Amino acid sequence: MFAAWREGFEALDFTEVDTAALQVSPGNEAHIGAFATSLTGPGGQARRLFLHTSPEFACKKLLAAGEERIFTFAHAFRNGERGPLHHPEFTLLEWYRVGESYEALIEDCSRILAAAATAAGVTTLRYRDRLADPYASPERLTVADAFQRHAGVDLLATLDGRGAPDRDALAAQAALAGVTPAQDDTWSDLFSKLLVAHVEHRLGLGRPTVLIEYPACEAALARPCAHDPRVAERFELYACGIELANAFGELTDPAEQRRRFEMEMDERARIYGQDERYPLDEDFLAALALMPDACGIALGVDRLVMLATGASRIDQVIWTPVAEISL
Repeated sequence: MFAAWREGFEALDFTEVDTAALQVSPGNEAHIGAFATSLTGPGGQARRLFLHTSPEFACKKLLAAGEERIFTFAHAFRNGERGPLHHPEFTLLEWYRVGESYEALIEDCSRILAAAATAAGVTTLRYRDRLADPYASPERLTVADAFQRHAGVDLLATLDGRGAPDRDALAAQAALAGVTPAQDDTWSDLFSKLLVAHVEHRLGLGRPTVLIEYPACEAALARPCAHDPRVAERFELYACGIELANAFGELTDPAEQRRRFEMEMDERARIYGQDERYPLDEDFLAALALMPDACGIALGVDRLVMLATGASRIDQVIWTPVAEISL
């Protein structure tokens, strides 16, 4: 599969890059935990560093430096994640296109799914009893339409004209949909609960689904859609009810990006404590001011290999999985 994907990217004049996993910031998403370490200098000085949760920041610095079409197979690290679909170390395939719409990424996804199936010698992607045709054109579905169809929730009615969320409005609809709001649930918490309870497992059945136009408040690194500021240029790829990829029409406004990162870290500190606040990568924010318009996407390689081989757990497709914690 790796060989097939590489061949496909090289045929489209992409350059394969290799980014460092050790970074000053692991990323700035409230609910993604990182592995921290310490860099010791020659004089014994120590600096806190992190294993990245995605190569995204490094790849965007390369776009700012002049690269136009790049891809990378990167080991990524996320703490506190372990289960049938999660592993603390996993492989992301990320790629970026300068000067192109994120529509081009949807076409890329179709090619990647087909290449995976062909390399594995299968005609169907499978996860347990769920099937999807990797060669079929994907269904395109907005997040708002998916919530209306599968949960009976009018999501856009809970956002004002600028995309600011109304927590109480979504809580009322969530209760009617059978999701009981907790007192400290934010709008984002309720969005996630509804997505998991009613929507995700119904996506990508029979054929892949591209879930487009996420609410702007759920798209921290994406720019707003030109036709509706309440939603953003973000999509996720699903097959067999499993999320495989996350894509953005990239935000290039450093001031707005800083504001969003700080909001995410405020939320992380609220949930996990001030010691769990991650630093901002100032070099990355400076690079955004030089970065051209671009689109980018991260695809979970191990999950796609699972679907192409019929595996039931991610550990089954990782060469040397990390040992479980013994109690």
